[in-house]
Amino acid sequence: MTPTEARPVIGIGNAVMDVISACDDAFLDHMSIEKGIMQLVERERAERLFAAMDGRTEAPGGSVGNTIAGLGALGLPTAFVGRVARDGVGTRYAASIETAGTAFPNPPAETALPSSRSMIFVTPDGERSMNTYLGASADLGPPDVDLALMGRASILLLEGYLFDKEPGKQAFRAAAKACAQGGGRAGVTLSDPFCVDRHRGDFRALIEGPMNFAIGNREEWLALYETDDLDEALALASAACAVVACTRSSDSVIVLAGGTRAEAPVERVVPVDATGAGDQFAAGFLYGMARGAGAEVMGRTGVACAAEVIGHVGPRPEMDMRARLAELGLA
Repeated sequence: MTPTEARPVIGIGNAVMDVISACDDAFLDHMSIEKGIMQLVERERAERLFAAMDGRTEAPGGSVGNTIAGLGALGLPTAFVGRVARDGVGTRYAASIETAGTAFPNPPAETALPSSRSMIFVTPDGERSMNTYLGASADLGPPDVDLALMGRASILLLEGYLFDKEPGKQAFRAAAKACAQGGGRAGVTLSDPFCVDRHRGDFRALIEGPMNFAIGNREEWLALYETDDLDEALALASAACAVVACTRSSDSVIVLAGGTRAEAPVERVVPVDATGAGDQFAAGFLYGMARGAGAEVMGRTGVACAAEVIGHVGPRPEMDMRARLAELGLA
C-alpha cells in the first residue's frame, strides 16, 4: 500500500458459500429439513443435501463477509479474511469476492475439511430453510491472519461466531492488537445470543479491552450482561467501549458514542427477506464511522442499508446505496 492509498476496512469471519435452490414442501419433508430455520449440519449430511440441490446458484456469504461487501459497494477499500479449502466451493468463493472488488488475501488452502457452505432451500411461499456446514472456515487461527495487513486497517470488524474455537480467539486478539498499533479501530459483532452465552467472559474482556466499538441486537446485549434491563446493559457496555450500537428489530436503533446517546428510527418497508439485515446495518453504521459521522448519523446510515436489503431476496445490496444515502442527506 502506497502512502496515497486509503486504508482498508477489513473483516475477519466465516467464509461461507450460500448455495440456493428452489424446492417444494414435499422435498423438505423427504430430506427431513425443518422449514424456515437455520440449523447447523455435519459433513455427511451437508454432502447429501448439496448433491440433492437442483439448479443451485451460489453467492459468497457469511455475516462479516456480507458486511464487508456492503462497505465495498459504498465505495470504501475493503478486504475480507476467511478460510476456505482448495476445493471447488472454496476456489469459487475466493474468486467471487475478488471479482466484486474486495481483496481476499488468504488463498484456498489444503485442509482436512471442505469449504463451508449454507444450503438454502427456497419454497414457493418464499420461506428459506438454511442448513449450514461450517467446515474449513471455523478453523481460522493465527496463521491465517497477516498482522502487517491488520496494522494497515482503518477499521477492523471481527465476527463473534469465530469465538467458538480457541485458535479463532487467538487470531482475534492478535489482529486487534496489530490494528490498534497501526492507529486503526477494531470492533466486534456479538453474532447471536447463544454465541454470547457460550463466550460471555471472552466477549466482555474484548469490549472492555481492545475493542473500540461493538454491535449487537437487544437479545445479545441482554445476554452479555445477564439482565432484563436494556438500558442497564448498554450503560455497562458504553462505560467500557467507545461506540456501542444496538438494533431492536422494528424499534429504533440505539447508538452510544462520545457520551452521546442517539436513536435512529427504522424505515417501515414490506419485508421480502430479512436475511442480511443485521449485516447491512453494520455496513452502513461502519460507513458512517469511517466518514467521521456522529452517533445519530451512524445509526441512520445503518438503518438505511438494512431497509434496502430486506426489500429483496439476498443478503447484499442491489440498489446504488451511495446514491440512496445522498438522497437521505447521509453521504
